[in-house]
Amino acid sequence: MASKPQVRNAQDAGSAPEDREKHPVDETLPPVKMLTSGLQHVAAMYAGVVAPPLIVGAAVGLSGTELTFLTGASLFTAGLATFLQTLGVWKIGARLPFVNGVTFAGVAPMLAIIDTTENKADALPVIFGAIIVAGLIGFLAAPWFSRLVRFFPPVVTGTVITLIGVSLLPVAFGWAQGPNPQAEDYGSTTFLSLAGITLVVVLLLRRFTRGFLKQIAVLVGLVIGTLIAIPFGVTDFSPVTEADIVGFPSPFHFGAPQFALAAIISMCVVMLVSMTESTADMLALGEIVDRPADEKTIAAGLRADTLGSAISPLFNGFMCSAFAQNIGLVAMTRIRSRFVVACGGGFLVLMGLSPVAASLISVVPRPVLGGAGVVLFGSVAASGIQTLVKAGLEKDNNVLIVAVSLAVGIIPITSPTFYHAFPETAKIILDSGISTGCVAAVLLNVVFNHLGRRRDDDQVTAPMEPGEEISGSRTAKAAHVH
Repeated sequence: MASKPQVRNAQDAGSAPEDREKHPVDETLPPVKMLTSGLQHVAAMYAGVVAPPLIVGAAVGLSGTELTFLTGASLFTAGLATFLQTLGVWKIGARLPFVNGVTFAGVAPMLAIIDTTENKADALPVIFGAIIVAGLIGFLAAPWFSRLVRFFPPVVTGTVITLIGVSLLPVAFGWAQGPNPQAEDYGSTTFLSLAGITLVVVLLLRRFTRGFLKQIAVLVGLVIGTLIAIPFGVTDFSPVTEADIVGFPSPFHFGAPQFALAAIISMCVVMLVSMTESTADMLALGEIVDRPADEKTIAAGLRADTLGSAISPLFNGFMCSAFAQNIGLVAMTRIRSRFVVACGGGFLVLMGLSPVAASLISVVPRPVLGGAGVVLFGSVAASGIQTLVKAGLEKDNNVLIVAVSLAVGIIPITSPTFYHAFPETAKIILDSGISTGCVAAVLLNVVFNHLGRRRDDDQVTAPMEPGEEISGSRTAKAAHVH
C-alpha cells in the first residue's frame, strides 16, 4: 500500500526540512521543543529513579547527606544508560526513544543482601559487586536472549503491552494518595483532589489545544498542579534550599566492590527478570513508534541495559532497565524522536552533577504525579489493546492465550501476597506481573499455535449470544476466516 503523502504527525510539522524523509524516531526537533519534551520525560520517570536508592540507602542507615549523594548517583547513571540506549555505540543501544533508570525489581533482593550482611558498611559494596558481575553476564548473553523475539507475535506483544500499562496504574494510584502510606492524611480528599485536578488539566489541554502545547500537556499539567498545591501546603521547597549547587558522584564512594556468591546469584536472577521486561518494553515501544523491534534491535537494547548496569556501580548507581512509564508518554504525545529522550538523559546527568537541579523535579507533589500517571500508564494499556485488535482474536486459541496470560499477570496486582509461601528467589520473578504474564503468553502461544496441528474450526467470527448453539452454517463461515 502506498505511503500517505500528508505529514505523519505533529512531530513532523516542527522538524527541519532535511529530516522530513527520516523515520520519526531519527528526527531532530527545534531546540525549545526538544528541551521541554525531554524534561517531560524526566518528570514522568523521576519518582521511579529516586525511590530505589532512597529505600536501599535508608535500609543501610545512610545519613541525609549520603542519601542525597546516592540519589544523585542514580540520576547520573540513569542518564548515562539512557545515552547508551538512545544514541548507541557500535552494537550497543536499541536507538529507540527509550529511557533507562534504576529497576525496582532489584529492591527486594538488595534489601535481603543488606539483612544478611553483618557489617552494614559492606552492604553497598557487596551489592555493587553483584550488579557488576550480573551486568557483564547479561551483556554476553544478550545475543542469545534476543532470539526469543520469534516467540513474540502480536497476540503475545499485545498481552504484554496491556500488562505493562495495567501493572503501572497502581503506581499512579499510590502517588495520588500521597507521599507516605503510613501518614494519617494518606488518601485524603486533598491529595485525591489534586490528582483529579491534574488529570482534568491534562485532559483539557489534550482536547482543546493543538500543536506543541498539546504535546507537552503532561509537563504543563504537572506545573499547574504543583502551583495549585502550594496553598494546600503540599508542595515542599525545602529540597531546593538545602541542596548543593554542584556535586559529582565520585567513583566507589562507599568502598571498592566486593563479590559474594549468594549476592551475585540473586542479582543474576534480577538481571534475567530485567532483560525479560526490557524485551517486552522494546517490543511495545517498537509497535508504538512504528519501528518494530527485531532480533538485532533487541540484542543491541539488551546490551545497553546490561552494560549500563555493569558501569553504574562505578558511580555508585544500581542496576538499570527500561522505564515502561515513558512508553506511555511516547504513546500519548506521539513525539517519537530518540533525540528527545537523549535530551532527557542529558537532564538526568546534569541533575546527578547538580543536586539543586535534581531537587526542582522533586518539588512536584506525589498526588500531582499520580494524576498525570493515570493518563500516561493508561495510554500504554490502550496501546496494548490496539495491538491485540490486530492479533487475530477471532481464533479461540488466541482468546485463551490472552485470557490466561492477563489473569496470571494481574495476580501480583490484585493479590500481592498470593506467592507469600514461595522462596524469596522465586518471588523476585513471580511478583513481577509483567514477567509472569510474558512467560505465560509465550508458553501458551507455543502450546496452542505451534505444537501439534491447528484446526480450522478453532476459529470463531464473533462472540456467541447467550443460548446460541454452534450451527453448521456458523462453523462453515468461521472456517473461511484466516
